[in-house]
Amino acid sequence: MNSIPDHHRILVIDDNAGIHNDFRKILGSATPAGGLDELMADVFGDDPEHASGQDFKMDASYQGQEGLEKVQQAQAQGRPYSVAFVDMRMPPGWDGVETISHIWAVDPLIQVVICTAYSDYSWKDIISRLGNSDRLVVLKKPFDTIEVLQLAHALTRKWLLTQQASQTIEDLNQRVKEQTGELLRANHRLREEIAELEETRFALRLSEERLSHAFAACPMPIAILSLKNFTCVDANQAYLDLASRSRQQVLGKALWHSGLLLEGELLDRLADQQSGHRLMREECIFPQADGTTREALIWIEPFQLGAGAHLLAVVQDVTEQRQLEQQFRQSQKLEAVGQLAAGVAHDLNNLLTVILGHTSVQLLRSGLDGDVNSALTETQQAGERAATLTRQLLAFSRKQIMKKMPVCLTNIVRHLESMLRRLIPENITLCCDLAPALPLVLADVGNIEQVIVNLVVNSRDALPGGGNLMICTGAAIFASPGPSGRRPGEFICLSVSDDGMGISPEIAKHIFEPFYTTKVVGKGSGMGLATVQGIVEQHGGWIELASRVGEGTTFSIYLPVTRMAAAPAPAPGLPASVRTLSSSRKKVLLVEDDHSVRKLAHGVLKAAGYDVMEAPDGREAVALWRKHPEPIDLLMTDMVMPGGLSGREVAAQFSLEHPEAAILYTSGYSVELFGEEMGLQEGLNYLPKPYLAKQLIDVAARACSQTGDPVPPNPAG
Repeated sequence: MNSIPDHHRILVIDDNAGIHNDFRKILGSATPAGGLDELMADVFGDDPEHASGQDFKMDASYQGQEGLEKVQQAQAQGRPYSVAFVDMRMPPGWDGVETISHIWAVDPLIQVVICTAYSDYSWKDIISRLGNSDRLVVLKKPFDTIEVLQLAHALTRKWLLTQQASQTIEDLNQRVKEQTGELLRANHRLREEIAELEETRFALRLSEERLSHAFAACPMPIAILSLKNFTCVDANQAYLDLASRSRQQVLGKALWHSGLLLEGELLDRLADQQSGHRLMREECIFPQADGTTREALIWIEPFQLGAGAHLLAVVQDVTEQRQLEQQFRQSQKLEAVGQLAAGVAHDLNNLLTVILGHTSVQLLRSGLDGDVNSALTETQQAGERAATLTRQLLAFSRKQIMKKMPVCLTNIVRHLESMLRRLIPENITLCCDLAPALPLVLADVGNIEQVIVNLVVNSRDALPGGGNLMICTGAAIFASPGPSGRRPGEFICLSVSDDGMGISPEIAKHIFEPFYTTKVVGKGSGMGLATVQGIVEQHGGWIELASRVGEGTTFSIYLPVTRMAAAPAPAPGLPASVRTLSSSRKKVLLVEDDHSVRKLAHGVLKAAGYDVMEAPDGREAVALWRKHPEPIDLLMTDMVMPGGLSGREVAAQFSLEHPEAAILYTSGYSVELFGEEMGLQEGLNYLPKPYLAKQLIDVAARACSQTGDPVPPNPAG
């Protein structure tokens, strides 16, 4: 067995000497902080003292070319690096991606961590240039000491395990070849040394016994086949377990009748085995007794055994590996769809802000023609319905605007009950079993109502011939984790059940995917249950599905209990007495990157009596208020903008220079995304998109009123 090089050798490639010093401080410590020793011991099966005693040997390079030279030298010396931390930006030489491609050309086994504070390349761009590799990890700067230590320990150990696994496979092949060679030599002596028959027989029996023990004890499934007709001569227990058959069902049967499913081209290639060809890493399937299948890779190689030619079939079960790969691809797909949905909803909110804003401005005018008034009202209602659709998209992407408050789920269902009865036909009986005096949950009432309506409509569609539909609420306490994201704690359960057609296991696997539907075209968008799951998860809960074909379906929603008191009644709107024209007009700085939204807000505020300055991004806003030294009463800024400065950063600079002024934030995303420390309150210093003209005027008036001065009047009177 070849010795495996030291796996604690790490290379850091970064043009910043300070980064090198940071890595030396982190990786030079022999004992990781906190419970990392125990974590590494649990993951890799080591003794905690052994796991904590690793001392990394770190080399540093300041450019990609220099790093490549060190990798080449390490390879030539037989002391390769196990991990390389590579900065993404290293002017003026190669960037991180180019450096990695050169390094992998020299050392394809090295584990690589991309260290970056920017997004020069998307993950898709990196994969397109470097290939989809499990040897690549991205580490965002500034990085955490524990995170670096975890990566260093995990990746160096992974590199070591890869080396050991390769060595083990090589050793196994060598052992098989050695045993085969022994059999060949024993057979040759048997034919040439008749006089030593007894001694040769004894040696042969001894050799066969060793091979038999190794064959039976090998954890990988192995079968020995006759080269003449491909019947199974012998199989170890691992093979019988994978084939889900007894020894009697396997021995003497052709390979494709011994629990292994071979199809098409693979059968044709198997026939070539009689010409001495080998099969390497071919995919095959093992049907199981319970109707499921196991995916595997198979190696088949001719060899001599006893008095004739045979085939050695070695199988590797890759079912779990393929399932993990599928789950990873699915999570990536859902993440990509979620990002797309969030972006589309954000852009739609800007468009709807313009539509609803201009429409509401016109509806505030007096003396409108009746037809025009009706048309504008229909337009505004259509825009508000479109805003509901964007909230569904944002709910799926976990970025919808929410206004959470302590509420009772039973009260929400009771409030909806009459409307729900209008949603279902007379041949469906709706029953509500609602527990009284339940603990409160922290939730957005509108979003929870949307969840209930979506689930009721889903159950209604599962009862085309009529039936029973039940809504239940109750308390639940869990002591340990469980499926579907269940965790310990106190929760409130809301369930919607029906005795309809039920859901098959195959459909259940995809039922929460966006745009997945079993309904005919035009009868469903496929976003209903995806939206439900997005809302529930954003509320810190989870959803469980219980269904059997022909026996009905139950969706159970679990939301965590809150100890907050019930929300007080909403405060009255701004008194009309406050909306009196100031002797000096209020000055507003409007910062909005969308031209149409900026134009609308400018017009509404100007009509309301404000002096308005506007800027399309943060940098121009800073320059604008510094050019105009006169006081600014209100900064109204979008939260997410191009140009390098966010609305939060613009407001921070503005507050330093204008501490007496008010600040009003606006965005199409949820207020929760910007952090509780900002103290954003909808209707006071935060205005969600899309908004109506009157909403903009009222919120601007409230914001200005915090300074204690009069504010401009509402144009609506």
